[in-house]
Amino acid sequence: MTRIRFSTDDFARVRCAPRPVPLQALNTAFMMLFRGGDPLLFGRWRQRLLRSLPAAAAPLGDLATAAGVPLFLDEFGDGSGALEDGLDAVRATPPDLVRAELERVYAGHPAPPPPWIRGLHEGDPGAWQILRRAQHAAFETAVRPVWAVVQDLHRAEFTRHALAVAEHGVGAALTALVPGSRLHGDVWELPGPGERDIALRGRGVLLLPAFHWTGRPLLADLPGRPLVLSYAAGPGLPLSPQGAGGTDRALAEVLGRTRVDVLTVLAREHTTTGLARRLGVSNATASAHAAALRGAGLVASERAGRAVLHRRTDLGSLLLRGGG
Repeated sequence: MTRIRFSTDDFARVRCAPRPVPLQALNTAFMMLFRGGDPLLFGRWRQRLLRSLPAAAAPLGDLATAAGVPLFLDEFGDGSGALEDGLDAVRATPPDLVRAELERVYAGHPAPPPPWIRGLHEGDPGAWQILRRAQHAAFETAVRPVWAVVQDLHRAEFTRHALAVAEHGVGAALTALVPGSRLHGDVWELPGPGERDIALRGRGVLLLPAFHWTGRPLLADLPGRPLVLSYAAGPGLPLSPQGAGGTDRALAEVLGRTRVDVLTVLAREHTTTGLARRLGVSNATASAHAAALRGAGLVASERAGRAVLHRRTDLGSLLLRGGG
């Protein structure tokens, strides 16, 4: 469990980033690429993205180890919303932090760091150019095609959060961001492995909704800066350049046409036989598709006598709506 300790000043300094942050979008997309996400929903997206990434983006893989990635790859503020400004902010990272983070992620790593990483550790301008080219190439491939969608989603989330604060207060709005979290007095408890205690001491919190991310909140706690909390706010599936209007097409690409049809039909409860009849498939095929969707949390099934009843879950409905 993570415990975030607020002062009165900290509650007054909770704010949501007014615009999406390009490097946060890039970093969370890459985390989904290599570390997280349901294979049923993200498998084809991963394959497609891995095939399309240019060679210039490959150095980013050198910075991801079992210990994580260096914190200086992120932009710790809401910034201007421009990629180049974010890359400039990364380049301006204090050398001591760069060295400390590189040493942290490579400590105990079985292989020595490649020469360009050693150059980055020493502050070599050529190594910094390699990193900038890699981040730029990765962003253009992984994020740029859906950046307009990210901006639309961010505007909607910013408005939703502002209304939640106005209607229910900061505390209720915070706990609504992270399922299972609780606010006890001045302590916000977030579920998760391990024990971590963060005292804000007047630094406040910057909330960054993450639309490529489906995991637990990501925290960046650096001295003298607001605590940055990135939380999953997307529709729970790979983003489509078509936005909400392209949700059905995007789902069909990820799940397959028949499984999208299963979700559509299960707006009302059906038996396996009834589902098969509506889809024009065999009972065995209908049962197999329902089982796959049930494993992803999109369908719930229960036995009623000799029949099995299937219904769409809230998550399944959310996906069909494109995140609402």
